[in-house]
Amino acid sequence: MTIRATNQARVIPLRPLPAPPGPAPSREPLWRDLVGDVLRRERRSQKRTLKDVADTARISMAYLSEVERGRKEASSEVLAAAAQALGLGLSDVLALAQEELIRLSGARSRSLGGGPAGHPGRPAGPMGVRLAA
Repeated sequence: MTIRATNQARVIPLRPLPAPPGPAPSREPLWRDLVGDVLRRERRSQKRTLKDVADTARISMAYLSEVERGRKEASSEVLAAAAQALGLGLSDVLALAQEELIRLSGARSRSLGGGPAGHPGRPAGPMGVRLAA
């Protein structure tokens, strides 16, 4: 085996392989997407601009935009500042994101045919919580 062939064998493709035909498998939502959606929804419900909230939170408008779109994983300090600028606490934003995660996870588990926790092969424990295998 040549050095070139050895190097080629170690290359990991950056692009995902083409998806097989049929319905796309659902994936777990990312926390940064959920938090970003909450921030954007709250900002829009208050009819406030990105610039206004970013200025009040003392973070850059571009960064807040990236956070809202789920492109950046914001620190707890940035999330707290954005939440406060919206008149919310950090716990409010996280609770709203958690509610969305539960809603999406419930829909996902139902579409996969799973039980309450979305794990079809595991027995349910107290209060319907699925137990580890």
